Amino acid sequence: MRPYDAFLLISFGGPEANEDVIPFLENVTHGRGIPRERLAEVGEHYYLFDGVSPINQQCRELLAEIRSDFSANDVDLPVYWGNRFWDPMLTDTVAQMAKDGVRRVVAMATSAYSNYSSHRAYLNDIATAQEAVGPDAPRIDLIRPFFDHPGFVEPLVEHTRAALDRLPAGKRAGARLLFSAHSIPTAMAEASGSPHQDYGPEGAYVAQLAEVARLVVERLGSGHDYDLVYQSRSGPPSQPWLEPDINDRLRDLSEEGVSAVVVVPHGFVSDHMEVKYDLDNEARETAQELGMDMVRAGTPGTHPAFVSMVRELVAERADPHASRAGLGNVPGCPEESNDCCQRG
Repeated sequence: MRPYDAFLLISFGGPEANEDVIPFLENVTHGRGIPRERLAEVGEHYYLFDGVSPINQQCRELLAEIRSDFSANDVDLPVYWGNRFWDPMLTDTVAQMAKDGVRRVVAMATSAYSNYSSHRAYLNDIATAQEAVGPDAPRIDLIRPFFDHPGFVEPLVEHTRAALDRLPAGKRAGARLLFSAHSIPTAMAEASGSPHQDYGPEGAYVAQLAEVARLVVERLGSGHDYDLVYQSRSGPPSQPWLEPDINDRLRDLSEEGVSAVVVVPHGFVSDHMEVKYDLDNEARETAQELGMDMVRAGTPGTHPAFVSMVRELVAERADPHASRAGLGNVPGCPEESNDCCQRG
């Protein structure tokens, strides 16, 4: 697909054996001065799953679906995969692309939103990999944040509806929907998005998360009350992070008489470790302690609409005059250059 000669999926990466866990966490926290005992504490989450994060296998499955979709729609692009923190490492993948003669690449990060960790950090890692490979490194253009694309939103609608159906019949109508995303420092949230657009006082990340929740509820048409909640906080107590934490909100809802919830992990594209542990373990335990029915909706994963979205966004990035597909009212980031989302 002109002007590109390859597609690159960039993800976070994760360990795939017990012996990988601490080295992986050291990669993630490099330069941040995190004590080793804290790494060991976080590592226990992975040891519950024999040291295997689901994310790498989920990337393999998504890549297989992307290849199939490209082939079925005459998109003649080889598909590569590189991770930020574990094998296959992004620098190694960029080196392989250079060796293969690839000159210009369209890339997708496995994150839908605008903030430093989900967009700018990927651009920084791309630049670092290109510098390490040298002058033969290909140019790499990252597709825009896709939070409001129908291919991201519609799978969430479908999976939320299915989750509601798994609740006891008598509790479905009164169930509260909790839309959960990764918490980040409030200062980072406020600075997220393009400096040329106004997202409100909380920044692009919160505005986009709120818009996706609104879109899902609107398309459900069920009239359910809902909340935006956060999970996976990792900063010091003295630093303000986005709230409420999902476990705190569950406790508040229980006191308000809510007896059933559906948790929608709309901040994530796949059921990786922070979904499996923080929601399926920690939040579920909180709900059980409160005597509350809780069902967790699935993420987009390899839903056909999500896979098709990848191809559509590749085409959009290849043609600067293409119309931008989106459902929401909150601005995203301009896609004309990799300098978009300068703040996040």
